[in-house]
Amino acid sequence: MDNRSTLFKGVKEFFVEIGDLSYFTARFFKEVLKPPFEFKELLRQCYQMGNRSLVLVTVTGFIIGLVLTLQSRPTLIQFGAVSWMPNMVGISIVREIGPVITALICAGRIASGIGAELGSMRVTEQIDAMEVSGTNPFKYLVVTRIMATTLMLPILVVYGDLVALYGSALVENLKGDVSFQLYFNTVFDALSYADLVPATIKSVFFGFTIGLVGCYKGYYCKKGTAGVGIAANTAVVMASLLLFVVDFIAVFISDIFYEL
Repeated sequence: MDNRSTLFKGVKEFFVEIGDLSYFTARFFKEVLKPPFEFKELLRQCYQMGNRSLVLVTVTGFIIGLVLTLQSRPTLIQFGAVSWMPNMVGISIVREIGPVITALICAGRIASGIGAELGSMRVTEQIDAMEVSGTNPFKYLVVTRIMATTLMLPILVVYGDLVALYGSALVENLKGDVSFQLYFNTVFDALSYADLVPATIKSVFFGFTIGLVGCYKGYYCKKGTAGVGIAANTAVVMASLLLFVVDFIAVFISDIFYEL
């Protein structure tokens, strides 16, 4: 009986969470179209999320390019297909590895930061004070942050892809005497719109998901200092899980679209 009640409680909490997140999403789309528009705060958030994530994305992308090439090179040599290395690495990074890894890194960096920031503002009653003073805290705090992540993540993904390709080209240059110009010419010849367009659109939804979950968890943070830590932690976990769901849906839809 206890197991059944626990299971029922867990299922109920899951659907309540989905309902609250859906309402939060609908409220965002309602508020984003209503003036006034907080352009100054939006630009500040874009700087905070984009500029401060560059070092992390650079290191991660560079290591991904190095590791992927070093791991794949012996197998391709065994089959006499080492000349296909730029094509394989370029398509793999641009289509899937670059967007997903960059999004996961940003989920840990950005979603937790937003959750902790808004959570601390909720606990210290700063959000309540904004409501009393006549300011719309949802538009100022939530809309600007979600828009910033939606705009900045595709840029970070493109940057991370280029850094990863540079890391791969460096390995090929040192081990295979392949010039950087030849490597990148081969990569760009192998890529097509079927690789670039779905990856770009997917990264936009990744950014929206990260910002949405981080703001949702922080905005409805429970009272107490412990709630801030819980909000930051659950924001990362939930955002990471939703990123895989969004990625699966995006790949499934793009596969159907390009088959037609």
